[in-house]
Amino acid sequence: MHSRTFLATVAVLAASTLLTAKVVTQAVPYEHDGVKLEGFLAYDDAVMTPRPGVLVLPEWWGLNDYAKSRATQLAELGYVAFAVDYYGAGVTTTEASRASELAKPFYGDAKKWAARGRAGLDQLLATGKVAPDKVAAIGFCFGGSAAQVLAYSGAPLAGIVSFHGSPIAAWDGASNHAKILMLHGAADLFIKPEEIAAWEKAADAGKFDWQWVAYAGAVHAFSNPGADELGKKNNIPVRYNEPAARRSWEHMKLFFAELFAK
Repeated sequence: MHSRTFLATVAVLAASTLLTAKVVTQAVPYEHDGVKLEGFLAYDDAVMTPRPGVLVLPEWWGLNDYAKSRATQLAELGYVAFAVDYYGAGVTTTEASRASELAKPFYGDAKKWAARGRAGLDQLLATGKVAPDKVAAIGFCFGGSAAQVLAYSGAPLAGIVSFHGSPIAAWDGASNHAKILMLHGAADLFIKPEEIAAWEKAADAGKFDWQWVAYAGAVHAFSNPGADELGKKNNIPVRYNEPAARRSWEHMKLFFAELFAK
């Protein structure tokens, strides 16, 4: 075969591979502390070598379609994404009262909260598709707080991103290994200025590498297109904000580009 013909054939095969590459998603059953859970894995099957991995920690509504869509988006960016189940296989809600009941045991027990997140992290690492030194977590609302707690526990995370998560001040002895990006709605009625000040003070005292970005006019749950409906149904101040949603996702991408550069 002539060299030109050979190179042309290689090019065609490479193009064919790109065209057939797709994001694969699958449910992943696992168990923690006697609770049967079901996570959601998403990755691009065209990538054969280990790549960065990202945990997706859902809002207090549970592992619903929104959290899964974010995992799929991360896979489209080239990451292996695993959305964590906190409540039990198939357990989700759109009722704030029920969500509060489901989340309460974790809010009241940081050790339990971190352990449930770590169980999901173990599932991500067990895929064999992830570079273990290039793993991060993102979380939304409840999940944003969960990401902070998981990082403080010393889990092997390079960094975390909290989307409109309530700030959880680092406790004495908390691990400061993970870099932190906090993405906050400046008009969020659930988070008081003194909570932010306390969080920043604790982060500085613990020598954390952190960033705090606030988006003007954005309230709680600003990244979720379904927030308006949930807000009306439950009479709570949550609302989608397209500019803040778009900008926060871009800020996450910039954060990851730096975090995984080495």
